[in-house]
Order: sequence, then structure tokens, then C-alpha cells
Amino acid sequence: MSYSMKNVVENLNVSANTLRFYENEGILKDISRDAKGRRVYSDQNIEWIKFIRSLRLTGMPISKIKEYVELYELGDETFLQRKEMMMQHKLEVQNKINENLKHLEVISYKVAMYELQEKEVKQKI
Repeated sequence: MSYSMKNVVENLNVSANTLRFYENEGILKDISRDAKGRRVYSDQNIEWIKFIRSLRLTGMPISKIKEYVELYELGDETFLQRKEMMMQHKLEVQNKINENLKHLEVISYKVAMYELQEKEVKQKI
């Protein structure tokens, strides 16, 4: 199946500028063009976009994604390196989640204190 840039932008919550940037950076490859020169995305392109977005939204820098793409293009002999990259990134993401959960606890405590204070004020009225 093929998708227009408009379709990708609307359905994957990614901007056209971002798609062009990924292409220019060499992390999104093999984008076809229609007769009018407009980009046409394949199912495989869509999967790569989703993957790249997941990496970016979890903090992986473009340089690391480029490194991953280069290893991917070298073929199966690099799968252990790619696996190691993903395991390292997974650990970093998990650490960020754990840190954010600690922050959430502090914020939740503060909200609970305000709710108690609010009840006390209402009882006085």
C-alpha cells in the first residue's frame, strides 16, 4: 500500500518538515515519488517512521539513529550491535520512567495536601 505525505502527517502525528528532515538526515530512505514528484510512503516506510519517532520521543539523538541505520544497512552481521544499542536505549528509557515516577509521587503528595487544605477551608465556611 502507499500513502501520501498528507496521510502520513495526519495519521502518525508527525509534521511534513520532520519527515523531510528524516529523509535529509539519511534516517528515512527509499521514499518514492509519484508522477508529480510528491513523496509516496510504503508500508515499510511507515514502519520506519514509527520506529524513528519512538526513538526520538524517548530521547535518542539523531546521531545515534543514524548510527543504527548505518548498521542496519550493513546487514545481519551487525544485529548484535543493533541489539546492544536497543538494550542500552531501553535501559535509559526505563531509568527516565523510574525518575519520572518519583517526581509524580512528589507532585501527587502536593496535590493531596491541597485537597486536604481545600476540605478544611470548606468545613470552616
